[in-house]
Amino acid sequence: MGDMTDLETSAAWLSHEDLESARGRLPMLYVHAVPVRVDDRGVVTHLGLLLRADDDGGIGQEVVGGRVRYHEKIRDALARHIESDLGSVALPRIPVSPQPVAIAEFFPTPGVTPYHDPRQHAVSLTYIVAVMGDCQPQQDALDLSWVTPAEAVEMAMRGEMSGSHGVLVRQALAHVGFPV
Repeated sequence: MGDMTDLETSAAWLSHEDLESARGRLPMLYVHAVPVRVDDRGVVTHLGLLLRADDDGGIGQEVVGGRVRYHEKIRDALARHIESDLGSVALPRIPVSPQPVAIAEFFPTPGVTPYHDPRQHAVSLTYIVAVMGDCQPQQDALDLSWVTPAEAVEMAMRGEMSGSHGVLVRQALAHVGFPV
């Protein structure tokens, strides 16, 4: 997937303690991918949402995402997170030259932007990624639901998505022409 060896990747990855320290001092870089199914014309027919529990015991829908590792290409980070959240046979179609549909700046202080993450100041590049294969929830995901764009907008408006994921989904849908 990437150009780094496992040893180089683990040496560049922060320990839990170092990560907590860095989160208090530096913005962290993330990628989020809104996995979609498309029809023969390339029109989005469904979005994949993961059901996850948060640290406070709440449960909500989320899109795929996570941190970008040191010396990791964006497309490699996208592929890694899609595989770790949806499985090795999701078959993502990451564009040759990925351009984010949105850039989200998360702050630990609520209200600074529509994006809030109590743990840190983070910047996320958000992408829409068509997946062609069989997707199964992985790791800490409790379930994977495929919903229509209209259903996703309703869920986002009702606050059924964790954190600021509803804002990310609405921005992604607006990018592909759905009214939000």
